[in-house]
Amino acid sequence: MTEPARLTTGARLRSQVCSTEVIVVRPPKGAVELTCGGAPMLALDAAQPGGTATPEAGLDTGTQLGKRYAIAGEDDFEVLVTKPGVGSLADGRTPLEIKAAKALPSSD
Repeated sequence: MTEPARLTTGARLRSQVCSTEVIVVRPPKGAVELTCGGAPMLALDAAQPGGTATPEAGLDTGTQLGKRYAIAGEDDFEVLVTKPGVGSLADGRTPLEIKAAKALPSSD
């Protein structure tokens, strides 16, 4: 299996098991194993491993274009989906959540 990609700001990553692509918006302060469909994410320019892979059961709910994903209850890691796919983004096997939009101030 190919070595996982480094999680630095602006890093472009892609899934090994579907068409999902992301950009790291906020790199993690601690250790995060960013996966999609159960397989580690790769750098966008990394060689695709041979064979046909599919997302693991339970990690196949998909990603949404233009949505930001983060670890539940944490604000120190965030990725933006630039190309959707059928695999789910996760920290290891713990699924990431779609980050809610911030409310704009009222203009009374």
